[in-house]
Amino acid sequence: MVLKINSCDPKFDGSFERLLGRRATRVEDATKVSADIIEQVRKSGDEALTKLTKELDGLDLTLADLIVDRDEIEEAINKITTDQFDSLKFAADRITAFHQKQMPDNFEYLDEAEVKMGMRWSSVDSVGLYVPGGTASYPSSVLMNAIPAKVAGVPRRVITVPQTGKAINPLVLAAAKLSGVQEVYRIGGAQAIAALAYGTETVSSVDKIVGPGNAYVAAAKKLVYGVVGIDSIAGPSEILIVADKLNDPKWIAYDLLAQAEHDEVARSILITDSEKFAEQVVNAVDEILVSLQRSQIARASWEKQGAIIVVSSLTEATELVDRIAPEHLELAVEKPYELMKLIKHAGAIFLGRYTPEAIGDYVAGPNHVLPTDRAARFSSGLSVFDFMKRSTFVECNLRSLEKIGPPAVTLAEAEGLPAHAESIRVRLSSSK
Repeated sequence: MVLKINSCDPKFDGSFERLLGRRATRVEDATKVSADIIEQVRKSGDEALTKLTKELDGLDLTLADLIVDRDEIEEAINKITTDQFDSLKFAADRITAFHQKQMPDNFEYLDEAEVKMGMRWSSVDSVGLYVPGGTASYPSSVLMNAIPAKVAGVPRRVITVPQTGKAINPLVLAAAKLSGVQEVYRIGGAQAIAALAYGTETVSSVDKIVGPGNAYVAAAKKLVYGVVGIDSIAGPSEILIVADKLNDPKWIAYDLLAQAEHDEVARSILITDSEKFAEQVVNAVDEILVSLQRSQIARASWEKQGAIIVVSSLTEATELVDRIAPEHLELAVEKPYELMKLIKHAGAIFLGRYTPEAIGDYVAGPNHVLPTDRAARFSSGLSVFDFMKRSTFVECNLRSLEKIGPPAVTLAEAEGLPAHAESIRVRLSSSK
């Protein structure tokens, strides 16, 4: 039975806090296992990769099999339908257009002391793009990871993807081809993260690793941070829908189940100001689950992680939204823009009754790799900025150093750092 709480209940605050803390999977739970896997890969390289892939994924690979060769990538396009290719291309074009608009500008200026200063952007040299496998295949994740890296100008873009059947889904490889990726490895899990971070005989290390995965992947990313950069520690997928009674309950039910079908630990929450509408949505979910293809996964997610929150007014919902800080937020209400203005914390926001979150998973344009488990309070979704870095620069001439140097000398001496002070003073004294 899905959890249902009402803001009018005197015990609501306690129930809501328990809801915030009720996650079935924590990164910490997987840390010990992932640490052991990482150490094996560091010590034994390719040998550990093939051994672990057989043990954990049931896939018996030779060393040559670790690399998905270019012929396999090229052939993938011939294995998918024209409609599938056109849809991938359509999505790729829209994702590219959105991320191109994110590209930052360099700047420089001369201030009143004649000091020239500024900032310049440059891409990282190489990135590892993790594409999840597991219970579903995600060509959309290839596009969402690889395209912003390409737009940012990253020269080397590497994909790792676990193979869970006889072959990697050709849609995944077709998406890699469309995204301009030619380096693909048939590995997944924590062992893929270790290979990207430390390198093996076959896999050269990268500078940064991005992309979502299961708890073991998330734990591995956390463990290798510092050796390489990472985007975030991703948890199970989640959606929060704020909906009024004017919606079709079936539409909202499908939106909730669209997240629930990802994984048994995915989370779907509805906030509404109508008790009757809440019941209608619950009934619609039950009806849909009877025939849904991934009903076993979706049902487990809905019953263990899902929730219905009934509030007295939709304005009251905004505070709850910010406390939940959801990965995906749907505002299926009459005036979504007005409600959005009152909300600070959400990874991606979908406005109105005709903008289901699923449109953002594929073709809307903004990235679908987003902060989870309340991380939207302090972080953002994947963007070109994840593949770029800033360098600032300063240039003084003698006149400008004479203007700004003496206060710096005073501060250096106050901090007890005489060499700092002297490195400035010696230049100033040379002009006398």
